[in-house]
Amino acid sequence: MSNNPTGAAPHRPESMVWIDGELVPKSRATVSVYDHGLLYGDGVFEGIRAYGGRILKLATHLERMWQSAESIRMRPPYTKDEIARAIRATIEANRLPDGYIRLVFTRGAGNLGLDPRKCPRPCAIVIVDTIQLYPPEMYRKGMRIIVAKRPRIPVECLDPSIKSLNYLNNILAKLEAVDADVFEAIMLNTDGHVAECTGDNIFGVKGNTVYTPPVEAGLLNGVTRRYVMQELAPALGYEVRERMMRLEDLLAMDEIFLTGTAAEIIGVSAVGDRTIGAGETGPVTTAIAAEFRRRMAAGAPED
Repeated sequence: MSNNPTGAAPHRPESMVWIDGELVPKSRATVSVYDHGLLYGDGVFEGIRAYGGRILKLATHLERMWQSAESIRMRPPYTKDEIARAIRATIEANRLPDGYIRLVFTRGAGNLGLDPRKCPRPCAIVIVDTIQLYPPEMYRKGMRIIVAKRPRIPVECLDPSIKSLNYLNNILAKLEAVDADVFEAIMLNTDGHVAECTGDNIFGVKGNTVYTPPVEAGLLNGVTRRYVMQELAPALGYEVRERMMRLEDLLAMDEIFLTGTAAEIIGVSAVGDRTIGAGETGPVTTAIAAEFRRRMAAGAPED
C-alpha cells in the first residue's frame, strides 16, 4: 500500500551544503558579509557534473581549480583529496547521483579594504543540486542566440583561464540575451574575433572539420570543450582545429554548437536573424552529443 495516500508530491529533504568541513542545511549555509568573495568577487569556482554517481573529469576540474587559486595567490585551505571526499560526501548527503556540483573558494572574511592579506583564511564551499539551463526541446531543435555588443574583457586585463567569482562582464552580455528573449550571446574580443558565449564555449562545423577559437581569443578553456576536442570528436572521425574566427567566419559554418558543464552539448539554429545550416541541430552536433550521452551512461570518466 502506498504511504502517500493523498497523491501529493513527496517532500524532498532540505539540501545539504558543505562549508569548511561541515554539512549544513541549505537554509543555514551562510558566509560572512565581510567575505571578500561577496564584497569584491575575490575567489574562484568550478562547475562539475555527476552522472550515476561518477564525477565527470573530477581530476581535471580540481587541477584547474588549484591553478585558478594559485593565479590569484590564494592557498586553498584543503588538499585536492579532501575536497574530492567533500564532493562525494555532499552528493551522498543530497542523494543526487546525477547532479550539478558547484565548488567555491572565497578569499574569506576580512575588512572593507581590498587587501587580501587582511583575510586570514579562505572559505571552501561545495553545493550539489539539480540544474537545467535550457529547455529539453532545444537540444533537438537547436537554439537561437545573438551577438552581444559587450566585448570580452581583454586577456591582458583579466586572464580568462582564471575561473573567478567576478562574472560581471559575462552577466552584462547575458542581459543583452535576456533583452532579446534568447538564452545565450556570443562575445567577441576587442579585436572583433569570436571568443565564447556568456557561459559556454562555441564551436563551428564545416564538412567533417570542427573549429573552435583558441584560448588566445580570450576564452575559458572549458573542460567540456577539451573533452569534445580531444576525445569525442576524434573518436567519431572528425578533425578538430583551433583558429581565430571573425563573426562572418562563424556564420559561414554548416553547424554551430555550444559546450559547457551545465549545458553539455547543444546546437545553434540561428544567430540573430541568420539561420545556421538547416535551422536545427546539425548531424555532426547530434553525433557528438549522442556520443557524450553514451559515455556518461557507460560511466563518466573521472580523470
